[in-house]
Amino acid sequence: MAERFKNFVDGRWVDARSGKTFENRNPADRDDLIGYFPLSGAQDADAAVKAAKKAFPQWSRVPAPKRAEILYRAGELLRLHKEEIAKGMTREMGKILQETRGDVQEGIDTAYYTAGEGRRLFGQTAPSELTDKFAMTVRLPLGVCALITPWNFPLAIPTWKLFPALLCGNTVVLKPAEDTPHTAVKFVELLVEAGVPRGVVNLLHGRGEEAGAALVRHPDVRLVSFTGSCAVGREIAAQCGRDLKRVSLEMGGKNAEIVMEDADLELALEGALWGAFGTTGQRCTATSRLILHRDIKKAFTEKLVARAEKIKIGDGLNEEVEMGPLINDAAVEKVQGYVQVGKKEGARLLTGGSPCRDKTLQRGFFFQPTVFDRVTPQMRIAKEEIFGPVVSIIEVKNFEEAVPVLNGTAYGLSSSIYTRDVARAFRAIRNLEAGITYINGPTIGAEVHLPFGGVKDTGNGHREAGTTVIDIFTEWKTVYVDYSGKLQKAQIDNVD
Repeated sequence: MAERFKNFVDGRWVDARSGKTFENRNPADRDDLIGYFPLSGAQDADAAVKAAKKAFPQWSRVPAPKRAEILYRAGELLRLHKEEIAKGMTREMGKILQETRGDVQEGIDTAYYTAGEGRRLFGQTAPSELTDKFAMTVRLPLGVCALITPWNFPLAIPTWKLFPALLCGNTVVLKPAEDTPHTAVKFVELLVEAGVPRGVVNLLHGRGEEAGAALVRHPDVRLVSFTGSCAVGREIAAQCGRDLKRVSLEMGGKNAEIVMEDADLELALEGALWGAFGTTGQRCTATSRLILHRDIKKAFTEKLVARAEKIKIGDGLNEEVEMGPLINDAAVEKVQGYVQVGKKEGARLLTGGSPCRDKTLQRGFFFQPTVFDRVTPQMRIAKEEIFGPVVSIIEVKNFEEAVPVLNGTAYGLSSSIYTRDVARAFRAIRNLEAGITYINGPTIGAEVHLPFGGVKDTGNGHREAGTTVIDIFTEWKTVYVDYSGKLQKAQIDNVD
């Protein structure tokens, strides 16, 4: 009998008010039922928000260094349970163990980094224009934060949001993706063990259109932090705009790797394979376009196809496997649909293009590594996010042509160029429209102490990770202390 899991509200594990549940299954083996999870609705969201609101006054008054100590303990617990969480994550969402271990490590790194910021929630001091007057700024928490997270990084992304939110003195309701609820349960269990007080962290399972939407609309939620699709992000932004509610959005990407004629081709090939097929292409930073200089295009393409066809596909719990499944049947249908779109548009399919036919893979959502050639920048497969193991090759004659091709999508998350020319590298840093640019590295591989985010339709201007995330989860307050003993009028009394 599969285990039945619960929401975590006001320090207690509880069922959804409706009593309804949904199944969580292994994408590498759909016969493997991980468990049943609460199908929450508006009433459950309301209870979680009320609990967080009740806990906010006391939690916000805990000194930031003391809050940081709890986060550090959470990092230590994640470190101790790293292998257990990684294996559970692979079973739940499919990516290989090497990657799920990295996912947990990212959470550990975020815990340690954020804990260090507990003694650096700096404001500013500034001279006043008036005599015997002091001026400064301080950071204050917002209140209840709704954190809506995706399935492809089921531990790392929740830590990116939750740890800084708590450090700043906010309370939270975490709504994980319905494809990865089990990892969220394990995370919250460790947070409780680390000492997070009752009501400070609440966990709400369910579908985005029900539980997630109820959180976004709730009048007591002061901030919504969302990572997911651009379509959903637009709806969230519209609702938060109507409510004058702060919102942080991290959405899609259509990232490209430029390979110039002077590049280290073996290095660029390794980057392309990792960027395109790591996490089965299910990353917002995945390399979905390869912009190749015409002088090296033929040789590079041949090597890419040969290597792609040798990628070992299977259950990610097998240490020899290099690429796991897509997340679910809908993902398979979407990727297969884009393959058909590419063919109709006139692109040439070099390899892959269909679900894996091996009998040992029939119970999972496995898809072949897919490479398209003769792609033009105007094609849909060159502009739209596919979120699968599909990469499109676009030929250019020089660097000056490559830059507008890379910039020619609605997204602007990550970018990459392989070149030995330092001048080109710095022009790429300046001219590529992306929140992240890698020189001689793939488009994937963020580090937690640096800002993460993009431009254009990738988000709404906020950055997660690094010190910039603190700006999302705090309000600035300006403070004036006048000890002159008389009324002083700024912009009036300072003028002769």
